[in-house]
Parts: sequence; structure tokens; C-alpha cells
Amino acid sequence: MSSTDKKLRVAVIGLGMGRAHIKGWNEHPGVEVVALVDPDAARLALVGDEFGIAGRYASAEALFATETLDVVSICTPNKFHKGLSLEAFAAGCHVLCEKPMAMNAQEGREMLEAAKDVGKRLMINFSYRFSAASRALKTQVDAGLFGDFYFGRSVWHRRRGMPGFGGWFGTQALAGGGPLIDLGVHRLDLALWLMGYPKPTWVMGSTYNAIASPLAEKAGKTFDVEDLAAGFIRFENGATLALEASWAANIQEAELMETRLLGTKAGLLQKNLHEGYTFDAHVFTEVNGAPVDIHLCPPTLPAHSAMYDYAEAILTGQPHPADGQQGLVVMELLDALYASARSGAPVQIGA
Repeated sequence: MSSTDKKLRVAVIGLGMGRAHIKGWNEHPGVEVVALVDPDAARLALVGDEFGIAGRYASAEALFATETLDVVSICTPNKFHKGLSLEAFAAGCHVLCEKPMAMNAQEGREMLEAAKDVGKRLMINFSYRFSAASRALKTQVDAGLFGDFYFGRSVWHRRRGMPGFGGWFGTQALAGGGPLIDLGVHRLDLALWLMGYPKPTWVMGSTYNAIASPLAEKAGKTFDVEDLAAGFIRFENGATLALEASWAANIQEAELMETRLLGTKAGLLQKNLHEGYTFDAHVFTEVNGAPVDIHLCPPTLPAHSAMYDYAEAILTGQPHPADGQQGLVVMELLDALYASARSGAPVQIGA
């Protein structure tokens, strides 16, 4: 915890995912969430009353015209991430933006440039790297336990789990894509973070819409994104990563989240428990010629939120995790995977 007496003044824009951000910010004693923004007046009143937050605004324009802020959490549909980030930087704020950072990599570059121009920070809420299981694995990665990673597979599948079916998640113009940009983004960042963010060279991707599209048509709902995506990424160091994400798939589990990485000394597994949102971590290695499996940590081990870590970094002047540059790498890969799916051919990164 920071030794400074100054509290960061934080506003949260968008109160769907924003409720989780408020809880995360409230973990840190050096933070005060002072304002909320949402065009839904009923939701704004409900969440404001729930957390005792007095500043309530129907628009970001009204927020920035009234409040003096240090940090803004942006938790809106993806279409609005760039515009709101630019407004926040212009108002002299640091930004914590929900994933994905933008609709595409070009928007992400504009966000990074704007942050640089005003000397402010940009963090992306890649929340799954902040779990206790993920942190425990990263500690062992940094200690050299696994050697060099050369292959991985990172997945998030749902049997039937299309968020807000008929809402903005399934609308290309608002979301930019389906489960790849919604769920796959998390498993991609987690794998890249554990691998040390190696430089990608090319990708091959495919998207499908075998289940959700007929359901949407039958229900009269808008749905013009994929319901399943798969991809393969090759890195400059020769390592490769398979990525899979779906909102609808004929699988056994209701929800399956799993990241496996194979290293020259050991392998790892981070997975969800009981088809839910708690996680554990395993290491698979060899000692004196015998296979050894290690259960690295219990799922109840405490861990701070992304908001806590961001606040601590700002208050102490230290580098923050999940920075905008890593968010841009993820965005470039998502763009390339979708482009490959459209063309049916591999796509070079940075070509």
C-alpha cells in the first residue's frame, strides 16, 4: 500500500461491467470513486445508491465539465473505448479501459499516442492475469522453472453462453466481433503474459456461426458476429500458440477456461474449477527421471484486483501492469485472426 495521504479520485463510465470496477477500486485505501456515468437513469441511481457515490452523470461530457479526476474506468461497449479514452486524456486523467482496448489496432494506436502526448497512463483490464492462480504461475515463470515455452493452447469455451443475446455483444458495429474479441482476448493475454509477450510473426484464423445465427434468426434478434473462433499464432522465437473461444459449442462443460503452456523444463496448466470462475494452477515436470505433478496454489489464495494494482502503481510512481502497449499487441493479433478468417489464408504481423 502507498504511504501517500493523497487519494486518487476515480470515475467509472458504464455500469454494466462498471460495478466490478467499483468493487476493485474500493479495495485500495488510497482510492475514492467519486463519480459514475451511465445513460440509463435507473441503473445510475441503483448503482450510485448501492455504493454511496454522489457524483452521477448521464454523459461523459457532463462528467468532465464538472469533476476534477485522476483516473477514469471505461466500461462501455467496445465502440466507445477510443473516444472516451481520448476525452479522459484531454481532461488530464489516467485511463483503465476494459478489454479489448478498442475496435481495432489503429484505434489502439491513437489511444496510446494520446496518452503519450499528455503524459498519462493507459492500462487494459486483462483481469484474468490477476487471479491468485495466474500470479502464482507467473512467479514460477519468472524464477525460470519452466525453461523456454515452445507450445501452448489457450481456450475459453461455453456450451451456451451468448451475453445479452440480441444486444450489443452480438452486433459487429458495437462490439467489433464475437467470442474471440470478448473471451479469447482474455486467454490470449494470459498466455502471452506467461510466455513473456514474444513477438508474433504470423497467424491463421477461422470463425464459425453454426449455432447462434439460426437461434438469432428464429428469435428475431440481431447477431452478426461469430459464435466460435480458432486461431494459430507463430512467434519470432519459433514458439506457437493455439487459441479457441466460443459462446456456443457442443461440449460437455457449461464453461471451460484452460491455458496450457509447454516448456523445456516443465509445463503448466491454469484452469477454471467446477465450470465456474475460480481457478487453480498446476506444474508438470520431472525429478530424477520420474514425472512430478505440483498443485501450485489453492483457489482461495487472495489476490488483488487489476484496479488495486493500477492504483498502487500510480500512487508509488511504479510501472503498471497490462499496459496499453501489450493491449495493442493483443489488438493487432485479433485484427490479424479476423483478417485470416475472412481471407482463408495466413496473415503476416507487421507486414
